[in-house]
Amino acid sequence: QVQLVESGGGLVQPGWSLRLSCVSSGSIFSIKGMGWFRQAPGKEREWVAGITTDGLTSYADSVKGRFTISRDNAKNTVYLQMNMLKPEDTAVYYCKQTGGYWGQGTQVTVSS
Repeated sequence: QVQLVESGGGLVQPGWSLRLSCVSSGSIFSIKGMGWFRQAPGKEREWVAGITTDGLTSYADSVKGRFTISRDNAKNTVYLQMNMLKPEDTAVYYCKQTGGYWGQGTQVTVSS
């Protein structure tokens, strides 16, 4: 049974940084593509960033240059380093694993 557990969210001020983590269990992590999504109140869930099994990364235009996705296959973990956070980054952030598996989400709130 695949399980994804996110952590690292919180309340920060604009311009600050956060690093989200997502630990995967129940599958061979190293052969799975991973992604981060987010959902703000009243809005649809949107894709934020993705990383392939080979470590190739891609980003939504809204976060390009500020967010970095990475993975540590030895720890079955994918990360999302978020820098220069803006109020519009406020959302619940979810990780997703190839095959349609989702974590429970972690709240990120950017507010002064």
